[in-house]
Amino acid sequence: MKKISVLMLVALIGIVSFSVVGTAQELEGTVKIDGSSTVYPVTQAMAEEFSYVNPRVRVPVGVSGTGGGMEKFTIGETDITNASREIKPSELAKAEENGIEITRFTVAYDGITVVINPENDWAEDMTVEELQKIWEPGSSVKTWSDVRSEWPNEEIELYGPGADSGTFDYFTGAIVGNESESRADFTASEDDNILVQGVAGSKYALGYFGYAYFEENQDKLKAVAINGVKPSPETIESNQYKPLSRPLFIYVNNARVSEKPEVEAFLNFYFESAKELIPMVGYVPLTSYEEQLNKVEELANN
Repeated sequence: MKKISVLMLVALIGIVSFSVVGTAQELEGTVKIDGSSTVYPVTQAMAEEFSYVNPRVRVPVGVSGTGGGMEKFTIGETDITNASREIKPSELAKAEENGIEITRFTVAYDGITVVINPENDWAEDMTVEELQKIWEPGSSVKTWSDVRSEWPNEEIELYGPGADSGTFDYFTGAIVGNESESRADFTASEDDNILVQGVAGSKYALGYFGYAYFEENQDKLKAVAINGVKPSPETIESNQYKPLSRPLFIYVNNARVSEKPEVEAFLNFYFESAKELIPMVGYVPLTSYEEQLNKVEELANN
């Protein structure tokens, strides 16, 4: 994750509300978070800055993937879960069985980025149909020339998120046409840094993950344009980068907001800091976070 300069830190601290700063010395406890590796850079940055002004509050952020995070969240192990997709009906039912009421917050926009090695000078622009041909279950594509005859007759080395990842779910739904359906013969990992290393290490590799990980590693990777459009903050926000632009979420255990002052304070900090901090970690902020802050207030008063 990108480091934040001292000047940026000062600016961020300056936007924290008086109520949070004023209670920093008396606020203590733990805010437990897990889930999506895609949302992780945002929430981890928030946790670091929050802990700076609230040193007696611990905010550990795990990276189990959206599915893995939901497993913990729906049985009450965590207060907040990061998610790069919407909660599934089965996960919602599990939460209800355990008496857990939840609220979804949209935190940012992302563009799932298809990446190649910088030495790859042939696959800089691909179509959705070509990506589908590569990633669909039972795909017969083995080499680059299987995609386009003029491309190298070299085996494609594929890298992508594992099945617990919300990015995997969204990508397969958008590209293959059926969520969670994909060819199985690729290197899968819930750790996006492993995917970055894999593609960066092979001229014939292809992979995908959240835009923030591409932006952080632009010196090692090249982004593929989809139907002529490359991912960027502008094309993601305008939804020109189709069909891989998407919202990112956190889900919150409602009871924890009213029961744990540190959870309420963290959420207020999160959405008060979002517009300034989120672009620093490579994602696109919402136009306004007023709705999110109002939700926090409502939950705290229940």
